[in-house]
Amino acid sequence: MKKIKSALISVSDKSNLKPLLQTLKNNNIKIISSGGTFKEIQKLKYKCIDISNFTGFSEILEGRVKTLHPKIHAGILNKRKNKSHKKDLKTNNFEDIDLVIVNFYPFEQTLKKTKDHNNIIENIDVGGPAMVRAAAKNYNDVTVITSIDQYSELIDQLKNNKGSTVLKFRKKMSQLAFAETAYYDSVISNYFNEISKINFPKKKVFYGNLIEKLRYGENPHQESAVYSKFSNININQIHGKQLSFNNYNDIFSALTISKSFPKNRGVAIVKHANPCGVSILKNNKDSYKHALSCDPVSAFGGIVSCNFKITKNLALELNKIFLEVIVANGFDKNSLKILKSKKNLRLIDASNFSFNEIFKFNSVNNSFLLQSEDSQILSKKNFQVVSKKKPNKSQFDNLMFAFNVCRYVKSNAIVLASKESTIGIGSGQPSRLDSCKIAIDKMNKFTKIKNEIVAASDAFFPFVDGIEKLVQAGVSAVIQPSGSIRDKDIIKFANETGTILIFSKTRHFRH
Repeated sequence: MKKIKSALISVSDKSNLKPLLQTLKNNNIKIISSGGTFKEIQKLKYKCIDISNFTGFSEILEGRVKTLHPKIHAGILNKRKNKSHKKDLKTNNFEDIDLVIVNFYPFEQTLKKTKDHNNIIENIDVGGPAMVRAAAKNYNDVTVITSIDQYSELIDQLKNNKGSTVLKFRKKMSQLAFAETAYYDSVISNYFNEISKINFPKKKVFYGNLIEKLRYGENPHQESAVYSKFSNININQIHGKQLSFNNYNDIFSALTISKSFPKNRGVAIVKHANPCGVSILKNNKDSYKHALSCDPVSAFGGIVSCNFKITKNLALELNKIFLEVIVANGFDKNSLKILKSKKNLRLIDASNFSFNEIFKFNSVNNSFLLQSEDSQILSKKNFQVVSKKKPNKSQFDNLMFAFNVCRYVKSNAIVLASKESTIGIGSGQPSRLDSCKIAIDKMNKFTKIKNEIVAASDAFFPFVDGIEKLVQAGVSAVIQPSGSIRDKDIIKFANETGTILIFSKTRHFRH
């Protein structure tokens, strides 16, 4: 137990102070404060000592220096049972500070509100984190509180322990405090890297808020959780069972695809992080039907992501098969009534979701790979027709659609498409030829009417055998990155067979 006799309060968020102040008063705890917090405490009619009166030193530099004083930090940092420390305090006429309640200048919120660098700099807290770190280090003797969410627990401690706190509580608050200062500093560090355009600094820090601890990871024996740089991930679950690790993984994969579509168009069906059907037809119901028809077997138990608001007619179609998750830019009342009839079906409103993070990472052991996201917007300028036969507008649109889908399929990837809908997808094979065979098999199994079939490959064909297999299956146009030493052989084969061949200047692997 450590009795609290004095508390220093300096908070940017001044909400919920009254019950805390009343508890401090009930336990005869002296309160020291400064600036706006001091005024707020006085306004609430509680006794408080201004920090300048406490230290005998007025704040300077327009408030930049208020709490950075030896009397403050010695009062926090001294070890209560250390004779040398006690002597130093007595010599300097300093006293203990047993409780530090601080939350920082709202740097993160400032970044959302303004691009004014000077304003942003002024919202970097110096004194607050310094006091918090000092109190957290000396948790054996000092209690530190860094969030209004911790007030109720502190109040309970003081009430149940007659104005004291227990070591276990102080240690817990210390851990949270160091997490808070680390998070705060990492946001600032990332801001400076961003404005300096330093993508790969010598020391890289990540930060995140716990959104949800999940039941388990990919398998029941694995632990997992989902974090975000923000307080939420801008997807709102409005119905169904709790999301799992695999659900989140599939949802993110599905959104990566569907958010690349034209506005308010397109459906992507995903299974095990791979698309098994995609369509961007203008009619939403037809778009879903075409995406489903690409591979209805794989779609069973999958995730459907619609880049538009779901209405009654589509909801009736969606309800015909078993799905784990439906993601959309909202649901109307009638569709919700239909879809909610399945109690376990997870419905996700992603109307506020957008991609604004340009980097992604992969980790193993104590290392991680960091790279910029493949978010390049495809345009016709990025492609070159290298065959004698040229595509018409419809063929070119189909080829670009297939190539866009292809970059979201695990490599080696082959996508067959017709009328801006996939009709066969071959994914994740060590051999590109095997991916061709799988895509063709899917097409032959599920597609009855084959019109103007085009194919996309996420990398060049190293040999003629792959493109030959596609042409034999009825493909009339192929799009692929250039770069093989046998590109001339591929072009020659295309010209000999009357196949349209387009080279992309960029490759789009997704491992």
